[in-house]
Amino acid sequence: MTYLPQIRILVPSAQVSSYTTGSFNLPSKKGAFDNSLANRGMVFGGVSVGAAARTQDIEYINISSSSNGVDFGNLTTATNEGGACGSSTRSLHGGGNTSGGEVNVIEYVTPATTGNATDFGDLSVTRRLVQGCSNETRGIWAGGYVSVGFNVIDYVTIASIGNATDFGDLTATVYAASNTASTTRAVFFGGATRTTTIDYVTIATAGNATSFGTASTDRQDAAPVSSNTRGVFAGGYGAPDLSSIDYITIATTGNSANFGSLTGVNNAPTGASNKVTGLVIGGSTTGSRIDALTIATTGNATVFGTLFNARYAAGGTSNCHGGL
Repeated sequence: MTYLPQIRILVPSAQVSSYTTGSFNLPSKKGAFDNSLANRGMVFGGVSVGAAARTQDIEYINISSSSNGVDFGNLTTATNEGGACGSSTRSLHGGGNTSGGEVNVIEYVTPATTGNATDFGDLSVTRRLVQGCSNETRGIWAGGYVSVGFNVIDYVTIASIGNATDFGDLTATVYAASNTASTTRAVFFGGATRTTTIDYVTIATAGNATSFGTASTDRQDAAPVSSNTRGVFAGGYGAPDLSSIDYITIATTGNSANFGSLTGVNNAPTGASNKVTGLVIGGSTTGSRIDALTIATTGNATVFGTLFNARYAAGGTSNCHGGL
C-alpha cells in the first residue's frame, strides 16, 4: 500500500498543561465502498418449483449488476404467500401460509449482513396472500385471505420491534394485490379476483384508503417495483398473456398504462428495485428467472439472472426501493 507522508499531531497527555507528539499514516485512497450491500434485493420463502413445497430460504440479489441469487439465510418456518417490506437497514416479512395454516408472524433481517430471520412481532390479523410496502419509517401490509378476504391495513415502525397496529381499511376486500410505495404514498394494485382497483394511502397518516384509479387490465399476484415517482406492476395471474407490465405515476392519481412486456409469461413472481432497475423475480411459470426493467423508461424487460432456489409466491423487497 502507498502511504502519504506522516502527519504529526498534538495529543493531550494526562497533564492538561503538557502535550506529547505522535504520528500516524493515512492510506493514499479510501477503501472501496461495497455497492452491492446498498443494492440488495431480498426474497423470502415461497413455493419451490422443483420440490412443489414451501421453502424457508431467504436469498439476496445485487440489483446494481446482472447477477444470480445468493443464499442469505432462513425464515423460522417454511412460508409462502407472505408480504415483505423494509427500510435501508431492515427487511421484514409478515404473514403467509405454512404447513400449520396461515400465520400473523413478522420476522426481520439486516440486509447488509447475511443470517437467519428474527422475530419482530405480529400482524393484527392472521392471513396469507398479503402484500407489503414501506417508506424508510413505516412498513405496511394490506388485504389478505383466510377463508374470506380482508380489507384491513396494518403498519409497523420498522426501527422498533413490536406488533403491527391497525392503519385503516382498503376500499374493498382484496387479497393477492401488488403493493408499492414512494416516500409518501403506498399504492395497492389489483388483486383477487383479478380486480382492476387501485387504492392508495398517505403513509405518515393512518386512515382508510382512497381510490387511485383503474388498472389497464385485471390481474392479481403481479410483481411490484418502484422508483420515488413511478410504480410498475409486472406479470401476474389474469393478465391477458401473463407477460404484460403496467405503470402509474404515484404522485398523480389516475389509471395505469401499458409499460411493456416481460421476457416470457409469468404468474406469481415477486419484485425488488433500487429506484432505477426493477427486478421481476421467479414465478410459477418461470421458476428461477429474474427479469430486469428500467423503471423510468417504458419498454420490454431483459433477462437479469437466476435464483438459486426456483420459486413463486415469495415475498420481495430491497434496502434501496422507491419508498426510501
